[in-house]
Amino acid sequence: MKLIWYGHSCFRLETASSNILIDPFLTGNATFEASGIATETVTSGVSHVLITHGHGDHVGDTVEIAKQTGATVVTNYDLCMWLAKQGIEKFEPMNTGGTVDLGDFRASLVRADHSAGLVEQDVGFPLGSANGFVVTPDDGPVILHMGDTDIFTDMELIDEIYEPDIGLVPIGDRFTMGAKTAALACDRFFDFEIVIPCHYGTFPIIDQTADEFIEEMGGDSVVVPKVGEVLEV
Repeated sequence: MKLIWYGHSCFRLETASSNILIDPFLTGNATFEASGIATETVTSGVSHVLITHGHGDHVGDTVEIAKQTGATVVTNYDLCMWLAKQGIEKFEPMNTGGTVDLGDFRASLVRADHSAGLVEQDVGFPLGSANGFVVTPDDGPVILHMGDTDIFTDMELIDEIYEPDIGLVPIGDRFTMGAKTAALACDRFFDFEIVIPCHYGTFPIIDQTADEFIEEMGGDSVVVPKVGEVLEV
């Protein structure tokens, strides 16, 4: 499986027959825009878009990508129904605790501790809950994208149920866990082989680097990819 980070919380996963974008925030994503990578490179051949929650820096360019590629959008029911009204034609609604079979991988929505309203689009109410996604491919490591979240003790149950090998972990503080708390979550509740930090450096008011997180983790499990770098996992 290939894993690529495009800044903030946006990742592309390439399985044997699926190309998955998670939280495709590209337009306005300063980290991505500074990379000089063309949007078409990110969206080429995308078959599925997974959205952890309804904030604009996670919904991102979903509508445009889905219309251009015909990708299936997978997210919580409330956000899915709102996106359908924006013109998305292929979608798989679900909710916390559920799993959807999507061909050569399964997607499971798990708990996150965060808010979920799409203020940027003048939606004055939460669009479902905030979640994390577990991606379980037929052939490859199990990946947990935590979404935006604080630490919570039921992370231990997520690890027990899904046994994720790779954690995509928000570390930027202010809106999510900071470095120390994120490291504690990884060390206490999970047995990740690889931890990839995200949700940092995008805006001036969140932490700008992963340096403190790396120090707090104190081991060799943390991988900090460059934007657009292809990781074989």
